[in-house]
Amino acid sequence: MEKYDYLIVGSGLYGSTFAYFAKKTGKKCLVIDKREHLGGNIYCEKVEGINVHKYGAHIFHTSNKEVWDFVNSFVEFNRYTNCPVANYKGELYNLPFNMNTFNKMWPDVHTPQEAQARIDSQKFKGEPSNLEEQAISLVGIDIYTKLIKDYTEKQWGRDCKDLPTFIIKRLPVRMIFDNNYFNDKYQGIPIGGYNKLIDSLLDGIECRTCTDFFNSEFSNWRNYANKLVYTGALDEYFGYRLGRLNWRTVTFKTRIEDTPNYQGNAVVNYTSHDRPYTRVIEHKHFEMFGQQVYDCLKTVVSEEYSTEYVKGMEQFYPVNDKRNRVLAGKYNELASKEDCVIFGGRLARYKYYDMAPIIEEVMKLFA
Repeated sequence: MEKYDYLIVGSGLYGSTFAYFAKKTGKKCLVIDKREHLGGNIYCEKVEGINVHKYGAHIFHTSNKEVWDFVNSFVEFNRYTNCPVANYKGELYNLPFNMNTFNKMWPDVHTPQEAQARIDSQKFKGEPSNLEEQAISLVGIDIYTKLIKDYTEKQWGRDCKDLPTFIIKRLPVRMIFDNNYFNDKYQGIPIGGYNKLIDSLLDGIECRTCTDFFNSEFSNWRNYANKLVYTGALDEYFGYRLGRLNWRTVTFKTRIEDTPNYQGNAVVNYTSHDRPYTRVIEHKHFEMFGQQVYDCLKTVVSEEYSTEYVKGMEQFYPVNDKRNRVLAGKYNELASKEDCVIFGGRLARYKYYDMAPIIEEVMKLFA
């Protein structure tokens, strides 16, 4: 039997980009994915004419022109700019923290000097020993209480006093009236959804869905390919022999609303415990602007709930504490010794990645 040059486990952004470049160099690839669809977590589902980000909001942003030009060579990206809003018990604040936020928090504050003075007057004095003290030392008690404390506890499932300082070493504080969340030069959403990008990357490449690497003939991958590209969970590849890595996961409650405009923004964070979800996404605002919003008579919203990962769920975020960093380091040592295996992406590296750095990493690999 003729072998593939690469068996690629996972059709997310890393696996799909790798397959594209491998094919360009004349390599024969097979991409497998345990889900019913390709694209990993950037997969979009069409509902009421709206591209729904099935696994949470994905906003592409980068300052690397080569990466930006690369993705735009497959599908044109729109002008979407991420300007999230925080809802604290009905009070609305702009994010990231900027002069709009400070004036809403303290109506008598109008200048950068006044904002900085107010923050300085509230800062934690001394050496922070936990996340709460670290956050207050950076932005003061008012912003911490309304915009950080409950949101962070919902995200991590732990009291801020029990979380380490390094999780929140720095916070974006802008003494200007600018609600653009990212500092990158380029940002946007592919017009028509991320599926167009994935389909273009995988054009002409053999793909199989509903195929679990560990519970299929491909677990004996050397019978089928010369090399393996693995983008699944790092500890699972090694049969959890050193113990299980911890993950946070996200579940979604998605519904159709019989209104053209539900919340007026793509992303609204809920920063108090009175709402169990961390944020609400209104998907149409990623691709529809102005009158387009009202021409589409319905809308789709998703509530996001952060929870501890248990077997059978999707892994989303690595738990960046000492225990997991040490364990991941040991697994990465094992990975470095695996012959003819490439580990790539956030699951296989146990590291949080934005989308652009994933593509940049693959491009460097082939360069």
